[in-house]
Amino acid sequence: MVVVSHDPWIESGALIRTLTRAELSQPSLDEVFALGHGNTVQFNVETKVFDEPFTQLILDLIRKHAIEQRVILQSFDPRTLHVMKKLDASIRLAALFEEQGDWPAIAREFGATICAPEFHLVTADRVAEAHAAGLQVIPWTANHPEDWAKLADARVDAIISDDPAPLIAWLNKKCLR
Repeated sequence: MVVVSHDPWIESGALIRTLTRAELSQPSLDEVFALGHGNTVQFNVETKVFDEPFTQLILDLIRKHAIEQRVILQSFDPRTLHVMKKLDASIRLAALFEEQGDWPAIAREFGATICAPEFHLVTADRVAEAHAAGLQVIPWTANHPEDWAKLADARVDAIISDDPAPLIAWLNKKCLR
């Protein structure tokens, strides 16, 4: 079973992979994907570790819910994205990174069509360069209106935030959504 958690352990310090479903309070990825039934919600799934069978489990759940066109798989580890591309090339892939570099080259290394830099790295020139190379730009993790404004001005394709409700309200207020 695949559960949704930012970290590999729970508050008690126990590793998630060592626990039973009954011992976990985190939702399963299956439960999260079920929230997408009857709407157009997009899912941005980040893997923290490389494991080929784990990547297959994620793909199985994506197919179970028939949301192949609504999922982005992102990772700091290019191996995960290479495995997914081999399993199903229709799944959108995002290269997560936090160091300055050649964004199109990073995307090629990951086999990704989306650059997902740490948001402080974003400039209008970098976004334009990525767009010219046929890539989307979805930076992480911007949580304040002044950062959202900078990213919108740079013409990013989407914004990852820890608290999406205020971001959505800001985007609606600015007529950007």
